[in-house]
Amino acid sequence: MKTRAWRPSTSHRLPFLLALIVAGCSTPPSVISPPKHPPLPSPGPIPADIENIPDPVPRAEPRSARGNPPFYDVLGKRYFVLNTAEGYLERGVASWYGPGFHAANTSNGESYDMYAMTGAHKTLPLPAYVQVTNLSNGKHVVVRLNDRGPFKEGRIIDLSYTAAAKLDMLKAGTTFVEVRALTPMQKSAPPPAPAATSDLYVQAGAFGTEANATKLLGQLRAKGIDNAFVREDQVDGKALYRVRVGPIPSVNEFDKVVKRLRMLGFPDARLAAN
Repeated sequence: MKTRAWRPSTSHRLPFLLALIVAGCSTPPSVISPPKHPPLPSPGPIPADIENIPDPVPRAEPRSARGNPPFYDVLGKRYFVLNTAEGYLERGVASWYGPGFHAANTSNGESYDMYAMTGAHKTLPLPAYVQVTNLSNGKHVVVRLNDRGPFKEGRIIDLSYTAAAKLDMLKAGTTFVEVRALTPMQKSAPPPAPAATSDLYVQAGAFGTEANATKLLGQLRAKGIDNAFVREDQVDGKALYRVRVGPIPSVNEFDKVVKRLRMLGFPDARLAAN
């Protein structure tokens, strides 16, 4: 079985647990050694009918007592948990996590099942239901979020093995996706059409005035980013000037562009599609 290009190690999960401790303490914590746990049980053989494992049906659930602090800190960055998932829509890079975490506790206290239709997200409330669409092939699934992560820069959702298999992203390990929150009893939403790599860009900013967009464009080109441009769109009858870089041919190139933009002082860079 191929593993994904990036898999969160224990060190990526431990800071979240420590952050919950820090959030509830008034004095700095002492150094805490990671607890020793017995080996996790084997996930067992891959189900023969994994493609037929049904997606969960969104339903109203109470907010989990665990995994929903107002904010938490991981690897020097602070994340604020949203009050609601309603209206959430984002495009970015998905990854997946599998055997190394099977049966481990998720952030809301449940046991991780790599063969269930679940996922991890940094800021959506737990639990929440989202539709994840692979922008490269149009395949889409619904997953129930019960965990926090991924904490690698540029990743917006971590999926279970089964969800990744149904999106056809196991071999690559990562893929460009759209994540859309679903309301209770909403089985799915109209998925976006597949996007060729020639239709994918990094958006550095969006402005209501052309002058501000042109200013950012000049800053990018002054820093050597020659494939930046301004695209004018009409949103609710008003002009919106989007500053984009691309097209972006791969996840690796996306990572490089976003990292460079953030180093240059443009922290809001994100994936965009035509």
